[in-house]
Amino acid sequence: MPENNLFSIIRTRYHTLSPAQKIIGDYILKNSNSVVLLSISDLASECKTSETTVIRFLQKIGYSSYQVFRVKLAQELSPNQPQAIYENITGSEEITSSDDIAQIRHKILSSVSASLQDLRRLIDDTAISSAVHLLHKAKKILFFGSGGSAVIAHDAFHKFLRLGLNVVNDFSSHLMFLNCTHTTEHDVIFLVSHSGESIDTIECAKLAKANQARIIAITSYQNSTLAKIADVCLLSSTSEKKYHTDAMVSRIIQLVIVDMLYVPLVLKLGETGIEKINKSRLAVARTKT
Repeated sequence: MPENNLFSIIRTRYHTLSPAQKIIGDYILKNSNSVVLLSISDLASECKTSETTVIRFLQKIGYSSYQVFRVKLAQELSPNQPQAIYENITGSEEITSSDDIAQIRHKILSSVSASLQDLRRLIDDTAISSAVHLLHKAKKILFFGSGGSAVIAHDAFHKFLRLGLNVVNDFSSHLMFLNCTHTTEHDVIFLVSHSGESIDTIECAKLAKANQARIIAITSYQNSTLAKIADVCLLSSTSEKKYHTDAMVSRIIQLVIVDMLYVPLVLKLGETGIEKINKSRLAVARTKT
């Protein structure tokens, strides 16, 4: 199982929190060095909420008591845990309207770096292996997403097409639905949705599920509708800030996840996979000067 890093847990479960609980989560991410010294009543006071709300927040992120939470937080901030400290710094660096170009550049790069580190903990080898196995055995693979996620699905489609696989991709929701309703138990549908709640993507999943097709999902939220429907769910990081309106970091992480599936599949295909890639490269090269 992925390592249960405190800062990663807060980010990946952020959407499940109530407004008051999100204030607590934001405060911890921005002030973790001081939070470790606070009592539960002090933390509640700093967040202008009640101790009961703090307790409910802790339960949401998987902690049974405030003392256990503080011990874990202290461990994360230990000099022996540099990544935890780095994530804390990143968590405190939300982009603001007063930032100049240098500050924005630094904060975006820091956010991407922290999210990539989150990915080490969010995705385990078993999930990757299961997804690669399904892709290898599939007679047909359908790659779909909506909005910004459609671009990620198309990128995945393009990569796997180079392997000579029977793949399908479309941006039209109507054509997505038609393709999904004609899937079989031998097919795999590969769905991408940052929120895991896209209406079109969920409908694709339901249509394919009714035909016993297998579903691989990439989403940022483990408790989302899509995550619950999928046979294999691969989680992307969710340290999005208010100026990241198009889930910028999430798209980068999703592209990395696609490569995590593509490369093992190429190796699994062996010489056949390499031959297909070379053939695809040659076909494209003929059009270039």
